[in-house]
Amino acid sequence: MKAWLSGVERVVIVGVGNPLRMDDHAGVEVVKALKKKLKNSRVRLFECESVPEDFIEPITGFKPTHILLVDAALLGEKPGFLKLMNPKEIEMIPISTHTLPLNILSEYLVEVTGAKVALLAIQPKETGFGEGLTEELSEAVERTASMLAEVLENLLTGLKWTARG
Repeated sequence: MKAWLSGVERVVIVGVGNPLRMDDHAGVEVVKALKKKLKNSRVRLFECESVPEDFIEPITGFKPTHILLVDAALLGEKPGFLKLMNPKEIEMIPISTHTLPLNILSEYLVEVTGAKVALLAIQPKETGFGEGLTEELSEAVERTASMLAEVLENLLTGLKWTARG
């Protein structure tokens, strides 16, 4: 994460996921948690749910140097596992509850903004119909939001970053 964020000036974090598919909503929940933890004018947080393409204008209008998409993805790992993926890796994700596939959205955002774009993928436990996160994903959401808030606050305020990378 630290290497990907090198040179960060303005960052957009996009939470993606379907609120009716349990852990699929983890990306949006990470953004909700970040809103409580991170107050920095150089960070914009968007709860996009299943239609991140509806947020293209405010995302590009912010002129970000970095765009982080946060979404649940089937990675074949234990629930809550995190993986930072580049746009080319995104098309390999075997699940998508979004109208526009994230790899196409990522490519478009790179082309329009010139920003570094990545996906922070979170392995879900349960993506069947229902509301609310499983216990494992609730814990992963909190852990992820805390880590992102610490990293971004430190990098954007010019403090030396000493947390786990």
